Amino acid sequence: MRAFRALCLLWLLTGCGLPRAYQRARDADTVEAYREFLRQYPEGDEAEAVEVRIAELEFEEARRLHTVVAYKRFLEAHPEDSHVRAVRALLEGLRFNAAKDEGTAAALRQFLRDHPDGAQREEAQRLLKAAELQEASSTRDPVRMREYLKEAPDDPRRLEVESRLDDESFARAAGATALFAYLRDFPAGRYREQAKVKLLGLEVEGLLFSGLLEEAEARVAAHPLGVKLEDFPARLARARAERAVLSQPDALVRSAQVEHYLRSIEDLSRALVAPDPMDRWQAAQELGQHVSVKALDPLLEALRSGRNPLIRWQALESLETVLRTLPRRVAEYEVAVRLESLREKAGSAELYLRTAVLLDLSGRVGEAAAEYQRSFLPEDPDPVVLRRWVGLREQRRQAFSAAVAARQISLWALRVAREETLSAEGGVPLAAARQLCAAVRFARLASETLGRARAANTEFPEDLEGFGVTAAEALKLSEARLADAELLLRQQSPGARTCGDDAVRERLESAVAERRAALRSVGTRLPRLAPVLLEAARERDPSGDIRAEAERLLARPTP
Repeated sequence: MRAFRALCLLWLLTGCGLPRAYQRARDADTVEAYREFLRQYPEGDEAEAVEVRIAELEFEEARRLHTVVAYKRFLEAHPEDSHVRAVRALLEGLRFNAAKDEGTAAALRQFLRDHPDGAQREEAQRLLKAAELQEASSTRDPVRMREYLKEAPDDPRRLEVESRLDDESFARAAGATALFAYLRDFPAGRYREQAKVKLLGLEVEGLLFSGLLEEAEARVAAHPLGVKLEDFPARLARARAERAVLSQPDALVRSAQVEHYLRSIEDLSRALVAPDPMDRWQAAQELGQHVSVKALDPLLEALRSGRNPLIRWQALESLETVLRTLPRRVAEYEVAVRLESLREKAGSAELYLRTAVLLDLSGRVGEAAAEYQRSFLPEDPDPVVLRRWVGLREQRRQAFSAAVAARQISLWALRVAREETLSAEGGVPLAAARQLCAAVRFARLASETLGRARAANTEFPEDLEGFGVTAAEALKLSEARLADAELLLRQQSPGARTCGDDAVRERLESAVAERRAALRSVGTRLPRLAPVLLEAARERDPSGDIRAEAERLLARPTP
């Protein structure tokens, strides 16, 4: 209607005699001429008719060019024009034909984003599904191949894709976690034997690294795939040569090795079930200095079965030390093989915790967090999980979340301090004194965490203040109850150790200083043996300081 009125106006104006400028524009009948007229006469009855004619001319030009750019330009210039619907239909058809000719899923997805309600939507969706299946059937991306197999169970290309997925999955299985996943996902895969050989190789590597040469040799000899480990004889020979150096009776050789300062794994394993909980948590602490695959199961068992939180916390810290020092691929295997064994067992809080710890110590913190959450029982909070939760939250700089966990630790310590029974008549159970020791140490940790949260976080200051009051009360009461318990304990057993006993930690710290001094001496006193001793320290010592010192000494130029 607007266009009709404008054209009528044009006719009337023509009949009445137009200004010369308008007549010149009309005679030229081009966009440029009409725009020049509008620049001179932007107001007036003629302007509307001129604008309509400009839109007519630009519409004709867009149709002549028939390009996406031309149609988009028209829509931007004339969003209210009567030709907009026709232009949009032409633009949609042009884009649809281009996407259809390209035939890729990306092009069709882009078309649907540009025209979500267009006339060609259903056809585009059909073509998109076909294109996605085609691309998925030819891709080498395992994720896309799995999606294809799920979406197109009857596609004739299925067998070809399954074969390619088998190839790609094994080719990308670089570590134990991926190898176990391959064996689960491909029960009839053609690389199953090769995957099992690789896993056997990782198991044997862990035994050799731990100095368990006879056990490694027996494992290879007994395993039906042992003959496939073609490099094992050479690896075993190297390990024997290294052991010959490390087992020499020279005092300096022994002083350079951590095992010289430790009880054996067998002795420490027995100490983990000693009557005194302090013996158990100190054994767990010392066992973490043995960088051996044989230390893992006793520590995991202590983490599972220990009733005193200090036993379980020391076991957790020692597990972290051992796994961090083992070669990465060996540590991954040791974690993965244990996760596989847990996979088939029924769910329980204990199982979830064990799974969480293994995931956590292998660096899969996101997965571990979910398992920690599943293992947590609000009616019986686990202070070890809460303490680990504090550490994880502080690593992520989530001070308030760490403070919430610290408050729960304080409440646990407060409950222990109130509930542990002390009696001079019947004596004080040793376990009660050790439990109060745990309450004091955990309450102290909670108080320190809340102090850091108040210093770093202004969020919910009133809540943090209340948490701090609870922590202070828990620490004060647990320290008082511990003092009472240990007084009764020393009255009955004058030589009894108290919560402050740190003999094992002091011995281990002294051993670090002695090893450092020994390593600094081997270069001059035992020049032939020095490279082997230094390399062993660099690869196997649980102390980061000793590993760094060995690295520095190895890097020095040889005189």
